[in-house]
Amino acid sequence: MDYRKKLFKTKNPYDVSGTEGEFLTAMRRNAEFHIANAPEYARICASEGFSPEMLKTPDDLKYIPPIPTLYYKRNKLYSMPDSRFMVHATSSGTRGVHSEIRFEFKALINDAHMVLNTTKYHGILSPVPVNYIILGYKATKNNRMGVAKTALLSTFYAPALSRSYAIKETPAGFEVDFDGIYRALEKCAKSPFPTRFMSFPSYTLMMLKEMERMGIKLNLRPNSRYLLGGGWKQFFTERVDKSELYDRIHDRLGIPEKNCTELFGAVEHPILYCDCPNHHFHVPVYSRLLVRDVDTLEALPMGSAGIANFLTPMLESMPLLSIMTDDLCVLRDGRECGCGIESPYFEILGRVGVTDIKTCTAGAEDILRGGAQ
Repeated sequence: MDYRKKLFKTKNPYDVSGTEGEFLTAMRRNAEFHIANAPEYARICASEGFSPEMLKTPDDLKYIPPIPTLYYKRNKLYSMPDSRFMVHATSSGTRGVHSEIRFEFKALINDAHMVLNTTKYHGILSPVPVNYIILGYKATKNNRMGVAKTALLSTFYAPALSRSYAIKETPAGFEVDFDGIYRALEKCAKSPFPTRFMSFPSYTLMMLKEMERMGIKLNLRPNSRYLLGGGWKQFFTERVDKSELYDRIHDRLGIPEKNCTELFGAVEHPILYCDCPNHHFHVPVYSRLLVRDVDTLEALPMGSAGIANFLTPMLESMPLLSIMTDDLCVLRDGRECGCGIESPYFEILGRVGVTDIKTCTAGAEDILRGGAQ
């Protein structure tokens, strides 16, 4: 049996304490696989003095070399031949470069179990048909961005009556069609079925501000939901508190805060994080999070702010078992949340400068060029 199967089929997505053994075993075997099948990754591990045998306790996960997401934007690092790849996805590339992530068949099965268990737990799965409004990209054969594929997949959490996209592909490139969204909103307001939104927080705020300016206020059907994902990215300076954003959603669309759910993830770390009723991201059984010092990359104790290092054994197609994003975060004891989930939760505080990420990336590139012994 695939060593990841038991972990990803865990019904309670937050039984972290009860699955420590399964997670550690899966990470050890995942590390063994990638070292054996990706020579470049094996060189990185050897240079850092890491071997899978070192993973004896959960605390030992910190020894797995964390690779920055920017490294994957500049380099190809695969552990399988092209013939075994089933799905390709790319990051949004907001700084001009993007990662290309590939999934093998078993990873897709693991992903399906994870999504099913997580969305069921958070009440996102529903048999009631809905109208979807996506303030983002439409997935096409020419658009393989991960955010577009994620948005499309989110429209299968409940049967889709319609799908309306704010960003459309034209011969001249991608264009924003907010007028089309307002027309779709008017139709949704008259529909006897609920409406579901999938949107970046920044696009949501733009739409709500424009609705306020135009004096548009709707009262969508009960059980309408607002799913937020993708973070604020290049609009981080315009970020507003969640409570303010949810108040404005309720005011303009009639969707209460309890029906607003934020999702978190990264193309390079394809784990689905859903916020709890208190709007915290708890770490699920499928992953772990370390917080590292921005300067030394040493793992920090819980409650300290630093750079996010996410771990998962999901894929064999690529060595993504320990990746470092450009998110600044803090990890907290889950019991402090008060929602009933006891696994640790994290808060995103901001983003580090690209210079810091480039420094980390250069270290990995030096290893592959033989610059570090």
